[in-house]
Amino acid sequence: MDKFETLFATYPCTLTDESVKQKTAELLAQHMAENNKREVWMQCLNQIDLTTLNGDDTTEKVATMAQRVNDFDGHFPGVPNVAAMCVYPALVETAKDVLTEPIGIAAVAGGFPASQTFIEVKVAEAAMAVAAGATEIDIVISIGKFLEGNYQDVYDEISEIKAAIRDAHLKVILETGALKTAENIYKASILAMAAGADFIKTSTGKIAVNATPEATYVMCTAIKDWHEKTGKKVCYKPAGGVSTTDEAVQHYTLVKEILGEEWLNNKSFRFGASRLANNLLTSIIGEEVKYF
Repeated sequence: MDKFETLFATYPCTLTDESVKQKTAELLAQHMAENNKREVWMQCLNQIDLTTLNGDDTTEKVATMAQRVNDFDGHFPGVPNVAAMCVYPALVETAKDVLTEPIGIAAVAGGFPASQTFIEVKVAEAAMAVAAGATEIDIVISIGKFLEGNYQDVYDEISEIKAAIRDAHLKVILETGALKTAENIYKASILAMAAGADFIKTSTGKIAVNATPEATYVMCTAIKDWHEKTGKKVCYKPAGGVSTTDEAVQHYTLVKEILGEEWLNNKSFRFGASRLANNLLTSIIGEEVKYF
């Protein structure tokens, strides 16, 4: 038995697609209403990685976003700011130069979003993003290698990038919409955590199916199982397709019920979002807000 057979035997997936769908629906039916309130909306806002990952991103666009983060308290006193900004590696320096608020600077790296490049390029890009000022790195697993069962290469890539970025946090994107099944998502979660992920993250936002409540259920179950056996706390980030207040509260509810209060902060639980911040602000303020 090789080490990955041993790993997956230690963390066997007992979830089926049907059971996940049923259990997710039950938790949301039982608990979402109690969380759909201003206090939770503000908490969700404080957990956002404010994101721009478009081909037409410019230094001016990123600088404007960073300045809006800087000016946020003056416009919305008493409302907590976002947790971080997430940009392409080439724009990390712009974010760093403009930001004065003590929030994280996340950069996608490693051949984002397809991860179809050489490991040497992935490692170099991640390390260069950190050198430019990124405090967090978001990478995508080699999905094709995972699906063909080449777990060693997937593991090695994650662990090599983790070593290269030193003290920066590593968020590992599983691209759950491509993995499709509960079993694949669970196994990929366990593999990423074993390789050194600080966060596991659902999606890139670049394919048709992104963060779903069912994916959150599976990934949080894997995090819980990992924590119970190792004592190590891995964090969670749904991203892609989480744009409305109700969607944010759905994910918040599942994290709360599966992982508990300990994860309900912006060190342990993030949203990757571009539109969510304005929608949460609209709910919090009670009138339409288009700030970010």
